Amino acid sequence: MDYLSFVLCLLMTLVALKFLLSFAKRGNNGAPLPIVGNLFSLGTNPHISLTEFANKYGPLMMLKLGQVNTVIISSAAVAKEALQKNDLSFSTRHVVDAIRALNHHENSIAWLPASPEWRNLRKICNSQVFSISRLDSSQALRRNKVNDLITYVEKCCEDGIAVEIGQAAFNTTLNLLSSTFFSVDLGTPTSDFARELRENIRAIMMEVGKPNLADHFPILKKLDPQGIRRRMDVLFGNVISLFKILIEERLQRNRPLGSIPDQDVLDALLDISQDKNEEMFEPSKIPHLLLDLFGAGTDTTTITLEWAMAELLHSPEKMKKAKAELREIIGKGNTLDEHNIPQLHYLQAIVKETLRLHPPVPLLLPRKVDSDVHLLGFTIPKHAQVLVNVWTIGRDPKIWENPTCFEPERFMGSDIDVKGRDFELIPFGAGRRICPGLPMATRMIPLMLGSLIHGFDWKLENGVLPENMDMEEKFGLTLEKAQHIRAIPVRI
Repeated sequence: MDYLSFVLCLLMTLVALKFLLSFAKRGNNGAPLPIVGNLFSLGTNPHISLTEFANKYGPLMMLKLGQVNTVIISSAAVAKEALQKNDLSFSTRHVVDAIRALNHHENSIAWLPASPEWRNLRKICNSQVFSISRLDSSQALRRNKVNDLITYVEKCCEDGIAVEIGQAAFNTTLNLLSSTFFSVDLGTPTSDFARELRENIRAIMMEVGKPNLADHFPILKKLDPQGIRRRMDVLFGNVISLFKILIEERLQRNRPLGSIPDQDVLDALLDISQDKNEEMFEPSKIPHLLLDLFGAGTDTTTITLEWAMAELLHSPEKMKKAKAELREIIGKGNTLDEHNIPQLHYLQAIVKETLRLHPPVPLLLPRKVDSDVHLLGFTIPKHAQVLVNVWTIGRDPKIWENPTCFEPERFMGSDIDVKGRDFELIPFGAGRRICPGLPMATRMIPLMLGSLIHGFDWKLENGVLPENMDMEEKFGLTLEKAQHIRAIPVRI
């Protein structure tokens, strides 16, 4: 197609979109429109709109989002059929246009297809980052970072000022990851750098989560009409530049291969990249891997901790019950350690209930099928995009009693877990594309949450009553709290 034809097609498409949008604004009850299909039926909260569609049309349905066939999975049974029994057929990613910035999709453990290169990255993560042996050996490091968090909260307590829970959790997670990866702290609770990095990561998540015409109309990809990929070039560049500086500093030490007994993750990654026996892992790929791990690790952990604190502040009787368990198991004035967590059944139930109600990624990263796939008597057409609405599954009234209520008690005595085997609760996904950071998240979240509620009483800023809290969500790639929690710690 020559340039003039391209421009004419583009103009015709935009005029048609504007014309059809006028109909969509009047409401079409989910019925597909010409050209745009069901695109304008999703609204600003697609996870909720898709839930309403599922209630009407069933847990397995296909929508036309622009020119892209999109299959929506909205029940535990269908998710299990797809992600367990047909895992290989659903293992390829549908790459959204924003992720193509700086060719990140060609280097990303999250977005690469299930290829030998992806399997190599996954093996590296499993052996060098999230292995049981490395996590066990770094328990003291995580405890130290949580101690830093508690010290900061104590200072706020002395000064009588509020803690922004999400920012404090982000700084703690950032320092944990940076200490594990680089043996340095990249942020303190008041660090401008930490705040800037958080803003870049949050901006990345929001940009990726925005409706993008280029994802729904392939003809628009080159034009990037909303400028999303151009903004992602800048955001990715900001984060990757930092990692490149740290990598270059390490390389300039001229350290021999495998020379440090207690090496950090960056040393291990550099050793692998310089090992001639290892394939498909060049030093240039390290910043992209770090971008994935830091982006997903800091944002999802922060969101989960903030939602957990919000729900506990919103339900004082649940907070009281959690504090009583900690006091009984840990003892007043004692420090919570990771080895205590298996004994803290109610604390674990709180984390599970938070992930059920507020999965960090409400629509699992999109997948696609490379050939026709038969699923429960239906045919999913080749190249269709597949979305799993874990937000809907977590609130399915056929599975959960009082599904919209925060009731950690539902998990007491239950074997349901978040590790991808119980499809009624899959906030981290399932199958071969399950989140590689799950082992660290399941250690870090209860440790931070338990430490915050064991060490202090909390009251909302400006005298806000628990029943008057704003519990609205803000949809993006991740589902953060619309109004961030600010609470004043009170010494027990």
